[in-house]
Parts: sequence; structure tokens; C-alpha cells
Amino acid sequence: MPAKSAAQQKAAGAALSAKRGDTPESKLKGAAKSMEKSMSEKQLEEFAHTKRKGKPEHAARK
Repeated sequence: MPAKSAAQQKAAGAALSAKRGDTPESKLKGAAKSMEKSMSEKQLEEFAHTKRKGKPEHAARK
């Protein structure tokens, strides 16, 4: 499933970095912290590798 906004894509990238051990978990904030705990590495990769072109910075809430 692709990311719906640039912010979501960035948070997924930060969470993926922490899950792989490149970044300490203590550096994560907000959505990235919860994404790291609740999503698998494969799911985070799908979100993080989404193209940003044409995506809004923040997605509208439903």
C-alpha cells in the first residue's frame, strides 16, 4: 500500500531506519514511533519507497 502523503512517507522512512537498527528508537517521534512498533519491515518499505511527486505534504483526515 503506498503512502498517501509526503509526511507519511517520511515517517515510514524514519521508522524503517529504526527497525533496521540504523537509527536509535529513542530518536523517533510521533507517527514514526507508532509505525515502527506496529508495522513489519516489508510494510514500512512499501510506504517509504513511494514516490513523493504529486503527493500532498499532509493528507486530509477522514
